[in-house]
Order: sequence, then C-alpha cells, then structure tokens
Amino acid sequence: MDFLEFLDFKITDIIDIVLVAILLYYIYKLVRGTAAINIFIGIVMIWGFWKLTQLLGMKMISSMVGGFMQVGLIALIIVFQQEIRKFLLMVGSTNLGQKKNWVKRFKFLKQEEIITPVDIEVVLQACDKMAKNRTGAILVFKRNNSLDFVKSTGDRMYVEINQPIIESIFFKNSPLHDGAAVIEKNHIVATRVILPVSNERHIPLRFGLRHRAAVGITERTDAIALVVSEETGLISYIKGGEFVFYKDLTELSQMIAQDLL
Repeated sequence: MDFLEFLDFKITDIIDIVLVAILLYYIYKLVRGTAAINIFIGIVMIWGFWKLTQLLGMKMISSMVGGFMQVGLIALIIVFQQEIRKFLLMVGSTNLGQKKNWVKRFKFLKQEEIITPVDIEVVLQACDKMAKNRTGAILVFKRNNSLDFVKSTGDRMYVEINQPIIESIFFKNSPLHDGAAVIEKNHIVATRVILPVSNERHIPLRFGLRHRAAVGITERTDAIALVVSEETGLISYIKGGEFVFYKDLTELSQMIAQDLL
C-alpha cells in the first residue's frame, strides 16, 4: 500500500529524524521561559497538522496550511529575531569554530602566540572579599566573540589583574563602580561598561539588574560573567544566559579555567 510506504525506513531517514529532533530541542532551549515558547509550540502543531494532511492526501486543506506556513516565514523571522540571533551565536561559538583548537595542530608551521591566562584565583579572592563586604560587582570574561560593542560604552583601560585593582574599581565611592568590568586574557580592558539587559522571565525576582545584565551579555555572546550581589553577598557564575551552580570557590575556579581554555 502506498499509504504504508513511509514505514520503509532507510538509514538516511533515521539520520534526518535525529537531526530534526536535535534542531527542535535547541530551538526549544532558546525560547524556553519566554513569551515565544507558546508561538513555538503553535508552529510545531501547525507544521505537524500540515504534514498529516499531506500524508492523508487532503490536498485542499494541505495547500491552505502550506500557503500559511510559507507566507508566515517573514513574520516568524521578525518575531523570533532575538532567538535566531542567540541560535547563530551558539552555533558560531562551538568548539568547531574556535581557531585556537586548530592552530594547536599546526605548531610546526607557526609559532604560537604567547597568551597569559587569566589569574582566576586573584579574581575569586577579590570577589570573595567584596561578597563579605556586600560590595556589588560584575566581571565579564571575553572568550571568542568580540566585546567591542559593549566596551565602547565604558572607559577603556589596560591594567593587569590584581586584587586591589578589582576591589578599588567596585568600591562604592569609586567613580568606576557603576557598570561592568571587561577582562581579556589577564587584563581589565574596560570599566563602567553598560551591558544589554536580558528580558528573560525565568530569572528569579530576587536577582537585580546586575544579574540580568550578566545574563544579557552571555546570551548575546559566548562570554562568561561573575556577579557579586550587593544585597546577599553571593557570587553568581553565568554562562550561556544561565546560572551555573557550584559547591565552593575551588569548584568555581576549575569551571572558569575550563571555560576559558
């Protein structure tokens, strides 16, 4: 029967289904907790109904729904522009896109650039002291994506990381404390930086603008961020727009070191 031809699976069909499932999963992760999640579910339901009508040979309703799906493509791009941006950033920030992983395989062709790693212990010592003093702070660590678009909103500098410098930047009476500090390699390259604030609804209400700003920059780029809460004295680690939980500063140090590789 022609109707049962779809049961004749090939290996390419299985790969096709797996790839579609992975794509839908990542799209769901991007829109989860936002107003767009209901739109996404609605689109999936309409698409499933469209394919069902095609399978059953219901040509009239199938053509109507198919026309709606095609015309609605432009509207979907407008509705999901922020989620599409996040998805493309996520794809571009994968290990396959990191040039430094490939350069290591060709050491004999070119001498590697000498890169000074971030002194994570010093940063965490400063954050721990600021947490005990209830001093609010937000530190953004550059990875692969450029942060020039946010650095331009603050004051440029180039100072090697040390504990007194970090504490003095976020000291309450300091003119530099309002905003974020951007760290590249082992240097603070900008202060008083204004970060894009996330509109995600799943962020608990107990977190303020500092945390929303950290979520915002890690949503739009592959940067990671540390936030010291002025109210609670807690140190939050944020990556990929999500709060990452840890047991103690030792584990946090290991996580940051791994992410900055």
